Amino acid sequence: MSKHLIAPSILTADFLHLEDEIRMVNSSQADLLHLDIMDGVYVPNLTFGFPVIRQIKSVSTLPLDVHLMIVDPDRYLEQYRDAGADWLTVHYETCQHLHGTVQKITELGMKPAVSVNPHTDVALLEPVLGDLHMVLVMTVNPGFGGQKFIDASYAKIRKLRRMISDAGTDTLIQVDGGVTEQNMSSLIEAGVNVFVVGNTVFSASDPVRMIANLKKIS
Repeated sequence: MSKHLIAPSILTADFLHLEDEIRMVNSSQADLLHLDIMDGVYVPNLTFGFPVIRQIKSVSTLPLDVHLMIVDPDRYLEQYRDAGADWLTVHYETCQHLHGTVQKITELGMKPAVSVNPHTDVALLEPVLGDLHMVLVMTVNPGFGGQKFIDASYAKIRKLRRMISDAGTDTLIQVDGGVTEQNMSSLIEAGVNVFVVGNTVFSASDPVRMIANLKKIS
């Protein structure tokens, strides 16, 4: 049985039929439902806010893995919890007091995660690594789906895996951006546990089968 987790991102889903898309994911072997929250300030794109998250939560049978690509996320942590976030990811680059943010997420009952952009050194996370449920390594520049995987990410993931091993924690490594059937084996070998997949799933002729195929990869 596969040990890695699949988190379909609804960023590339059909929003005119979003309930149907979520129910499709519910029926699959997916482990999480990934929600990309963008504010048009930190990243050059806008997605959706609390009312949509609450509606998604009412339909999804999977934990909501909410990725905040927004400035000053500390203002809204409780609101995201109340809207239905189970796992909450903030960006290293947007948190002035990262340890305090991580602690607050934990206190609110969510699983805390921190994301790093392609240019950010994962070594900067060492002081908080033991407090994190997961680290999200962006393998494209954040803001839009359908981008090409950045190959330099492999070395970064291996470095993070060594850091986690040295620290003796069970912190998960997630990747987001350009994940395909072709590169998943190499990413698993590098140390990835959780895969955010968008186009690979939602542009497939049979998304449920695609998710099953991704779960089988080793």
